[in-house]
Amino acid sequence: MTLPNANFTHQCLIAMPEMQDSRFAHSVTYIVRHDEDGAVGLVVNRPLELTVSELLSEVRLPVINGLPHPEQPVLYGGPVSTEAGFVLHEDKGHWNSSMEVDDNLCVTSSRDILDAISHGKGPGRYQIMLGYAGWGAGQLEKEIAENAWLVCPADVSLLFDLPYEMRWEAAARRIGVDVHLLSAQVGHA
Repeated sequence: MTLPNANFTHQCLIAMPEMQDSRFAHSVTYIVRHDEDGAVGLVVNRPLELTVSELLSEVRLPVINGLPHPEQPVLYGGPVSTEAGFVLHEDKGHWNSSMEVDDNLCVTSSRDILDAISHGKGPGRYQIMLGYAGWGAGQLEKEIAENAWLVCPADVSLLFDLPYEMRWEAAARRIGVDVHLLSAQVGHA
């Protein structure tokens, strides 16, 4: 069964507790694009052991003394192209390769945003991710219909403010679900 005409852009996927794929267990994934060709998302609750200042140093960008939140972790964005960086951010700006997801949320994949961040001139709130999650045409709808994911509306508090370890449970609570009470059994009438 698939979900016809569903569009999950600017929604969050909440992995069901029994998710077998360790890359997505207890994850919250923000969907940045969903159309007839498939979907692209960024996992927003998996910090890597790499900070923003370390990443900037690795890509040979200067880190100014006033860099806000230099110890903010870079996140695991998903299993596809894990060497590629993506910045989920507020403030549209004028970056070379940005995609607007919602009125004030964008994803940028060009180096110029990292340069701006390193000089303290980047967006006010941002998360840097390595890699992304991708689904082929109809695949995401099928996984949702098969009870692999719950879906909740995205908001900036969930994407930027909450501690990473709290995002999975908080996302489910936004739709009135206690993830600890969910059953792996799917009911059929």
